[in-house]
Amino acid sequence: MNAPTTYVYSFAEGSREMAALLGGKGAGLAEMTRLGLPVPPGFTVTTEACKVYLATGEEPPELAVETARALAGLERAMGRELGAPDDPLLVSVRSGARFSMPGMMETILDIGLNDASVHGLAKASGQERFAWDSYRRLVQMFGHTVMGVDGDLFQDAIAAHRAQRHVHADQELDAAELAQLTEEFKEIIRRETGEDFPQDPAEQLQRAIRAVFDSWNGERARVYRHREHIPEDLGTAVNVQAMVFGNLGPDSGTGVAFTRDPATGAPGVYGDYLPDAQGEDVVAGVRDAVPLTELERLDPRSYAELVGHLRTLEGHYRDLCDVEFTVERGRLWILQTRVGKRTAQAAFRIAHDLREEGTITADEALVRVGGAELTRLMFPRFELRPTDAPLAHGVPASPGAAVGVAVFDPATAQRRAADGEDVVLVRRETTPDDLPGMIAAQAVLTSRGGKTSHAAVVARGMGKVCVCGAESLTVDPAARLFTTDAGVVVREGDTLSVDGTAGTVHLGALPLTASEVGRALETGEAGGELTTAVLDTLAHADAVRRLQVRANADTPEDAVRARALGAQGIGLCRTEHMFLGERRALVEAMILARDDTAREEALGALLPLQRADFTGILEAMDGLPVTIRLIDPPLHEFLPDRTELAVRIAGSGHPDPHDRELLGAVERMHEQNPMLGLRGVRLGLAVPGLMAMQVRAIAEAVVRRLRDGGRPRAEIMIPLVGTVEELRLARTETERVLAEVAAETGTALDCPVGTMIELPRAALTAGRIAEAADFFSFGTNDLTQTTWGLSRDDAEASFLPLYLEKGILGVSPFETIDQEGVGRLVELAVEAGRAAKSGLQTGVCGEHGGDPDSIHFFHRAGLDYVSCSPFRIPAARLEAGRAALDTTETSDTR
Repeated sequence: MNAPTTYVYSFAEGSREMAALLGGKGAGLAEMTRLGLPVPPGFTVTTEACKVYLATGEEPPELAVETARALAGLERAMGRELGAPDDPLLVSVRSGARFSMPGMMETILDIGLNDASVHGLAKASGQERFAWDSYRRLVQMFGHTVMGVDGDLFQDAIAAHRAQRHVHADQELDAAELAQLTEEFKEIIRRETGEDFPQDPAEQLQRAIRAVFDSWNGERARVYRHREHIPEDLGTAVNVQAMVFGNLGPDSGTGVAFTRDPATGAPGVYGDYLPDAQGEDVVAGVRDAVPLTELERLDPRSYAELVGHLRTLEGHYRDLCDVEFTVERGRLWILQTRVGKRTAQAAFRIAHDLREEGTITADEALVRVGGAELTRLMFPRFELRPTDAPLAHGVPASPGAAVGVAVFDPATAQRRAADGEDVVLVRRETTPDDLPGMIAAQAVLTSRGGKTSHAAVVARGMGKVCVCGAESLTVDPAARLFTTDAGVVVREGDTLSVDGTAGTVHLGALPLTASEVGRALETGEAGGELTTAVLDTLAHADAVRRLQVRANADTPEDAVRARALGAQGIGLCRTEHMFLGERRALVEAMILARDDTAREEALGALLPLQRADFTGILEAMDGLPVTIRLIDPPLHEFLPDRTELAVRIAGSGHPDPHDRELLGAVERMHEQNPMLGLRGVRLGLAVPGLMAMQVRAIAEAVVRRLRDGGRPRAEIMIPLVGTVEELRLARTETERVLAEVAAETGTALDCPVGTMIELPRAALTAGRIAEAADFFSFGTNDLTQTTWGLSRDDAEASFLPLYLEKGILGVSPFETIDQEGVGRLVELAVEAGRAAKSGLQTGVCGEHGGDPDSIHFFHRAGLDYVSCSPFRIPAARLEAGRAALDTTETSDTR
């Protein structure tokens, strides 16, 4: 018989290992309680309870009893009762998913206040204004979050009171005005919902817990999970915690601290502090906080105690910690800790520094960074000139350089980005509702907030450029413009350059220059702490990885760059790219040839050009394998567009005979579905001399390199094979030409002949195909298309975004390998191929070869190498190293 499920745990009962059950926040609170840190007591409702609620629409039957029992324990610990009329206990109700989702779900503070207990709180605290401010906050939060009232109605009421008093901040409203405002809020709720704000503290608590459960499926939470690839079925925990108050006067306050700089990774204590405020004020960015170091002047004892706790937490978690705290009348309370979100720059530096300090191992340091982060570090930065004076300065919240047109609301950001524009989302401060616009934007700019504001935290997590707290900007969303203190007006559509590293904003588009990390990766020369960290981490990845990393490269220039970035050869050299430009006319001549002589003449003209290309690539990759794929696309792609030709002929009084001839050829070669037609090996077998010309060009290039003292390692790949008979015919022709060139030149040639596995049939009959192949290379682009039965270009332009939005797919199968379908075919083909031919070399050359998640799959599938574009090689090397450590941990702290 199964043991009864426990749905509620006190903080004293949990630990950090229980994050899946207690959520990240609950596990952190439990761990800090175990460490003896000053954590206000409370309890956590588990993710399992949330899953039951989401599945059935009702809480588990046991939950009410367990919650009541836990609340009674909390009341005993605090010596107060929830919502009692004299000196009431108040609690906060906060979400806490397994992975951090900052601001995406709900929080309700001051649960337990009502028309009676507000007077008890005023008496107990000796501050009437504080009591009414807390009650006002509860009614506003509860009305919006739990009862579904439009939040703007409350904001409008506050703005009206500020206007009547001629004040700018809520803090300038006195107790009587806050009491009146609270009554207005209750009337708004009554008018909008038809029910009264609940006075029963137990009802407030139950409904608040439900609201947090419901927020798991809120739009912004779903958007964030999709963006961060967080599973949909995890659910959220709910943390119920005794309230401590930072809004009790100048000896109180609230803040967020980091044990290291989350933007740069530099050591030291960083963060923001807001005197006389509750916790949500800091994260929301509605008031400008002071640097955390200011707390040392205001309250030296609390600051020293906080620094000690930060050291304890970083030493315990062995990582950057993000800590929320409150000072209540000189007493420090720690409210939350988690492994903090950090920029790509900070991730590498922190991991490297902790490794150098001996806190973590080299393997752990490698696991804590990822290929996506490394790719972001390779992005260019602004090349500032003496005349490039900033329009404004702000807080450098998330580094990088971005250029885009200014937009002032998330919907416009989405619309203009969908139209192909780069945009900069400009807001006074962001809220969770701005998330879709933040995802669409190249950069985020706010006039309020600091490094711990919503905009900063979310932007860092997504790798978006962000500048916060540009106080010299007056943002007017309604007028769609902002004004600087100097009187400069920037309207929607004006171009901005945002430097998230320097914290500056410039009018117009600044020129970009290569990143320091990008240069270091190509030269191998370390510079500052960041480049040293990156190069050291990559060196360790290279030392532990099993997968080789090759490049997809079609020109000598690409090959040179790929080798500089660490490529161990070329996994895909597309020969059809060599037929473009001025050479297109020779391909046309081959297609239009009326007899063998004309066709051989055209092919003969192409031969020396291809030979020269191959010679240059083999020279650039001297000593390393170069896999050359014979021509793959259908020949009509080298001819003019059918419609354009017809229009040109129809519009001409004297049509060019050559155009007529081309149109005839285009119409003869027209196919309803050319990507499943005459291409790949089929083309090589159907067009006399085409395959032979390409093989001869490869063979002669190898001979030339050998005579020049080189060490060429050319491999010949036959594309789109579906049956072993095709491959045998193509191989026979290939070996005939190789033998012919060897005899003519007196040079022994060793060029392995393999095939691309890019059709389901090829994967399913890989055992037979391996009999005629020296190697397999998985063309996962076409294998995905043919397995799914869809066209990549058409799908991505039509229904694929809808499928992602509705959760039918978690990620595009063209971005990350579909492990259940396409991936299973890869596994079957590797297993069958090696069973037929021991030691068969296998690799992948589709776009998935550079995708971090896909690389981990290819490692597990037993492939020998991945091949990707030159720019993605460093990230692929890193991920191949991480895959070799066989860990499920990711660099994404979420």
